[in-house]
Amino acid sequence: MADTAPTSDLSGWTATVFDAAGMSYDIFEKGAGPGVLLIPEFPGITPEVLGLAQHLVDEGFTVTIPSPFGTPGRPVSAGYAAGVAARLCISREIRAFAVNAARPLTEFLRAVARDLAGRTPGRGVAVIGMCFTGNFALALAVDDAVLAPVMSQPAIPGPIGREHRRSPGVSAGELDRVAERTDDGLCVLGLRFSRDSSVPAERFATLTARLGDAFEVIELDSSPGNAAGFSRSAHSVLTGEVREYDGHPAYEARRRVVRFIRERLSTNP
Repeated sequence: MADTAPTSDLSGWTATVFDAAGMSYDIFEKGAGPGVLLIPEFPGITPEVLGLAQHLVDEGFTVTIPSPFGTPGRPVSAGYAAGVAARLCISREIRAFAVNAARPLTEFLRAVARDLAGRTPGRGVAVIGMCFTGNFALALAVDDAVLAPVMSQPAIPGPIGREHRRSPGVSAGELDRVAERTDDGLCVLGLRFSRDSSVPAERFATLTARLGDAFEVIELDSSPGNAAGFSRSAHSVLTGEVREYDGHPAYEARRRVVRFIRERLSTNP
């Protein structure tokens, strides 16, 4: 029984530079099959993020990981995380504390998603955003190429007041478009830990009120004494908190994400 999160490295990944929307970042790709755009969580493409990416490759997907921040493959350390956090909080591409605002990085990521959709099988692509990039999965869902948006612990805008806590992390226009697409069958998957103060429950309540049954929520219990032993600070649903054995809540959540992506990207009518 594994007692640590799955990890991997950059072995076998193909690195290229992608230019779009006036931005240029490295992207890493591996696998074959329907496309999954995996946007890394803070502080970047860590061994744990690569563990999730490799799992998706093993499940039969083409996985593309952009690297808009951090050092690809570098393990997390206090100093490294602090340096990346300082840059992210002032980044105009991410606008970590902006409410009701489109974030410039989304235009770059939409171009990556469209490119991936154009050269992989299936009816479209999945997008997984996590932590600082959780809301980007929702923002990318304005594009018809995105059929399976997954928001894991979406942590921006920072929950510094009531308005920020309730914010879905996208502009009103973007949310309007996503809601419009749910009328045509789009579904959004959201994941969080119940006591994760960086991902307030009010944020998911806003999305549930707007998207209704088209917003599927997976909330893992991190209250004191919870059966799985999650700490109150548990945050990374699909990476750092996963233990690979049947019945573990984060492991089962990761399984649901894979099923969700398969269902939404299926070539069957």
